[in-house]
Amino acid sequence: MLLFPVVASLAGTLEERLDAVVSRAVAENRLVGGVVVVARDGRVAYRKAFGLADREAGRPARPDTVFRLASMTKPLVSAVALILADQGRLALDDPVAKWLPFFRPRLADGTPADMTIRQLLTHTAGLSYGFLEPADGPLARAGVSDGLDRPGISLAENLRRLATVPLSFPPGSAWGYSLAIDVLGAVVATAGGGELPEVVARVLTGPLGMADTAFVAVPGGRLSVPYAAGKGGPHRMADPEVLANAASGVRFSPSRATDPAAYPSGGGGMVGTADDYLRFVEAVRLSGGGLLAPETARAMTANQIGDIRPDLAGPGRGFGFGFGASVLLDPQAAGHPGNVGLWSWSGVYGSHFFMDRQAGLSVVVLTNTTPDGMSGRFPHDIAEAVYAAGETP
Repeated sequence: MLLFPVVASLAGTLEERLDAVVSRAVAENRLVGGVVVVARDGRVAYRKAFGLADREAGRPARPDTVFRLASMTKPLVSAVALILADQGRLALDDPVAKWLPFFRPRLADGTPADMTIRQLLTHTAGLSYGFLEPADGPLARAGVSDGLDRPGISLAENLRRLATVPLSFPPGSAWGYSLAIDVLGAVVATAGGGELPEVVARVLTGPLGMADTAFVAVPGGRLSVPYAAGKGGPHRMADPEVLANAASGVRFSPSRATDPAAYPSGGGGMVGTADDYLRFVEAVRLSGGGLLAPETARAMTANQIGDIRPDLAGPGRGFGFGFGASVLLDPQAAGHPGNVGLWSWSGVYGSHFFMDRQAGLSVVVLTNTTPDGMSGRFPHDIAEAVYAAGETP
């Protein structure tokens, strides 16, 4: 059941513009299928599925289709950490080693380097991802998983391996997209008194009614098939499959989403629906939705890394408090039509969201096609349609 009613009065030009963006992406074979949901001032203005959830079987995407969230898992797990902090069950300036005594990585020269939960939340802890390093980089040599494959090891074992790899920089001195939220997931599990999936369900997804959001897809056939974008159009993703990037490649195992034995990756392991994710984004927009303290909800969507700039997020952006999401500081420099303070992030399987508190907007875009070239522009095309003249305050 939808949390918000559909606003019939907004079904005019906004609907036409979004329909045009969606239709063009499918007609040009850039995307296989997906769902777009737009809410303004807490009411759904647009909610449509498009294309196919399973191209080979001819199964259409539906509004309740389940997608792999990839890095859009990070905001959810980070929110749980912040809720626990609001409850006094952990402190953001706690050393990570207080909660994970075995996790004590060092700098390249062997110097001990204590990191804090705050640094995990802001990706300033000095960690990295294997897909951002050469194929024979230190994380690969240590056998560290990025959380998207099925390495056959536990979360604790993956973190033990990660702890043997020298940090990229002293904690707090720079920004680096990383496995920080996987480490945070282990902290959350310990502080929350259970396994990570159980703590996330008890603290966040359960109270928000996010019934289809979890670390393992529930049976029932609503999980979409993932496709990899390419020059000849999207192809059904193999299992495993490595997609090349500028540094090395991203290792995927789509079957991870249905494997209860796969360790819960706080940085990329969850699945969910667009309606579920909208509930979460709206809770943040509404100053915490009763789960987070209002000042925490607002702090997480404000820049928390000072003059450090998150290079992966692009120009004109900062980085929020906890949520693994970029914060729009200069719309002109970023080339984005939103307002200062817009909060957003994406996932490598083809997901994206943004929340613009000033405009009263929450937008969730879930697809089953990895972003590449023009398919990667889809969320920006959606934003341009939403912010078209006269559509938003």
